[in-house]
Amino acid sequence: MQSFQPPRRILMGPGPSDVSPRVLSALARPTIGHLDPEFQNLMEEIKGALARLFNAPDHACVPLPAPGTAGMEAAIMNLLEPGDRAVIAINGAFGGRMADMADRAGAEVVTLDFEWGKPVDPAVVEEALKAAPAKVFAFVHAETSTGVRSDAATLCGLARKYGALSIVDCVTSLGGITVDVAAWDADAVYSGTQKCLSAPPGLSPIALSKRAQAAITGRKTKVRNWLCDFNLLMSYWGGDGGRTYHHTAPINALYGLHESLVALFEEGQQAVLVRHARTHEALAAGIEAMGLSFLVAEKDRLPQLNTVIVPDGVDEAAVRSFVLAKWDLEIGAGLGPLKGKVWRIGLMGASATPWHVRVCLNALADALDAQGFKADRKAALAAADAKLA
Repeated sequence: MQSFQPPRRILMGPGPSDVSPRVLSALARPTIGHLDPEFQNLMEEIKGALARLFNAPDHACVPLPAPGTAGMEAAIMNLLEPGDRAVIAINGAFGGRMADMADRAGAEVVTLDFEWGKPVDPAVVEEALKAAPAKVFAFVHAETSTGVRSDAATLCGLARKYGALSIVDCVTSLGGITVDVAAWDADAVYSGTQKCLSAPPGLSPIALSKRAQAAITGRKTKVRNWLCDFNLLMSYWGGDGGRTYHHTAPINALYGLHESLVALFEEGQQAVLVRHARTHEALAAGIEAMGLSFLVAEKDRLPQLNTVIVPDGVDEAAVRSFVLAKWDLEIGAGLGPLKGKVWRIGLMGASATPWHVRVCLNALADALDAQGFKADRKAALAAADAKLA
């Protein structure tokens, strides 16, 4: 075996995003013990920073030691017991994954299916919650498979109105668009580090309300996931009266998360959101000037995840292969019914810059030209630059 030397890529897919040099440097700092007093101080800083980022001052906020999917599984497995009714909105791949996990938890799962590329319809949700009591209502705030956002405030309000606990997937939204857990009055909200936070994959920040915590401590059965059992996990992360060993924390990964949060707050939370919005507007203007179109209506689009329709006669996989080989640029393919029909272009975290927008437009123009699709590169760059001026 030889040491692995990864190629330098420009990451503009659905995740991971580019990781800044300062975060990469933080990952290489000396490893200390997971019960070291200095590391415990770091843990407290991370908890406070996550509460600030989620705007969840009354929630328990911790990073789970696994990717964003672990946040989904933790929320569902902690809140659902066999026989509980769970209403789950599905408007993309990750809503479907929620339903699968709820079924594995033994819940009675009611799925509400919406067209991929459209937001969750609150009227349909209200009818389902009104029909019979539900323990949980779950949905995806920013659906990574389509690039559409749903109205989290309205949907969480419906959960409260009908006595359900809300579970909100914010894997792609946290750090890219407004996530306001307190204003939403949400119960379980989770995310991932590899999207708009621009840290490496491997951690899942989660916020749990007092209602959610009470439901977990009042369970009749054990949580089916040991590692992410919140009752056990908080014996380590809670910090009251010292910490009890639960697992060996991913110490250096937490250094990276901490540094990414330091950088985010240095830039300013509002400035970060404006940067994502501004680069999206530039990319969208360039994409449309090139003769391409979007899957999602403008009012429902995520700035950080742009789903572009593949033109007729163009081999979408060949375009992705071309830009990777010639430009070292990674963009994403479609999932499920959108496979072969769209590209998913990320503008997340450190990848949300004017430079990334211009590189992407140039690379796409080259790739499309190679297939005989005459993309107007000059018009695309001019349209993007006009938005960035």
